[in-house]
Amino acid sequence: MNLPDDTPVYVISIAAQLSGLHPQTLRTYDRMGLVSPGRTSGRGRRYSMRDIVMLREIQRLSQEEGINLAGIQKILELQRANEELHAEMKRLRRVVEELGNELESTRAVAARLAQLRGENRGGDLVPIRQAGVVIWRQQESGG
Repeated sequence: MNLPDDTPVYVISIAAQLSGLHPQTLRTYDRMGLVSPGRTSGRGRRYSMRDIVMLREIQRLSQEEGINLAGIQKILELQRANEELHAEMKRLRRVVEELGNELESTRAVAARLAQLRGENRGGDLVPIRQAGVVIWRQQESGG
């Protein structure tokens, strides 16, 4: 059975062994918010594999890079914010693409309606936004 990486399954003693840290260090990191393990109904900590990877990264930043815990906390906050911004940017790109498709479709329908009504006098149909609503107006071509 394969569990997702964020499934909290490891008790603190196992998480400490897997991360190479002392259980008290894990408690300190939890209090600081560096790693937030899941909790059982009895309030016992349960660490996921993602938590273990994070603990190892905190250890690496501390030991190999010489960064203090406040610095590590700031780095992790910035990484989380960066991930959130990337997700939001991806979502907004989808919205822009959908709106672009909708605009093209609306323009095609409007142009076809203008042709059917015989209103096309050589000008382009252009959108005009008024009070949040898009209306279409015939724009006379210069000439």
